[in-house]
Amino acid sequence: MRRKSSADIKGLKGKMPIVCLTAYTAPIARAIDDVGDLLLVGDSLGMVLYDYENTLPVTVDQMIEHSKSVVKASKKSCVIVDLPFGSYEESVDKAFMNAARVMKETNCNGVKLEGGQSMFNTIKYLTSRSVPVMGHIGLQPQSVLLDGGYKVKGKNKFDWQKYIDDALAVEEGGAFSVVLEGMAEPLAAEITSILKIPTIGIGASPKCDGQILVTEDMLGLTNVAPKFVKKYTNLDKLIKNSASQYAQDVRNRVFPGSEHTYEMNAQIIKNKGND
Repeated sequence: MRRKSSADIKGLKGKMPIVCLTAYTAPIARAIDDVGDLLLVGDSLGMVLYDYENTLPVTVDQMIEHSKSVVKASKKSCVIVDLPFGSYEESVDKAFMNAARVMKETNCNGVKLEGGQSMFNTIKYLTSRSVPVMGHIGLQPQSVLLDGGYKVKGKNKFDWQKYIDDALAVEEGGAFSVVLEGMAEPLAAEITSILKIPTIGIGASPKCDGQILVTEDMLGLTNVAPKFVKKYTNLDKLIKNSASQYAQDVRNRVFPGSEHTYEMNAQIIKNKGND
């Protein structure tokens, strides 16, 4: 059994839909490894696990620690790690330093960064130095303060060329795939038809080469989820029900029962009785 690589993901373009999910912890990574082609340790962990207002406070150290767990717990999926805000924008050298550190310390398969034309030189610098890169254009969570919120891109066709140029820049820079987030469906479909690398949609188009969701959103573990999320179950309700039953059992002294407790060795009890 071999873990999928970034080259494997790139090779799926036009062959089969690519299944991607986020993973921030070992239990989640183990649970979804068999069904996923790609696991993304996204900086969205800041909002999902730490209850940050946005992704901006997330650090490289946080990304590394969570990624170590995901890589160790998974066997099959390609694991890609987000470079957090402030870790790659300053210079291509800083971007390489942080990307190389992430890869060396986590043994992941590559990194993801946000930006199109403005990140062309950075993507090219990284890929030319053996760092697989996944791009990310459209709605960019790390630019939420600049954008004034989470706004869907490409609703006006006059704006399309910018995003098409962003996508082409990411591809020309050597990225193996690109995430299209919060994008009008016709624009995402157009970009997918133009690019030779896979597009991964999140709030974009079913015509993208693959899809990704935040796993906790899909499982119903987050309080508020975007419109594009389909909730496949409601683990929040199941957890609350289970915790409530546990509390009731403890208060009624039903738990722990005899099957959950440890007894002394019978011979030791006998010997003590003889004493």
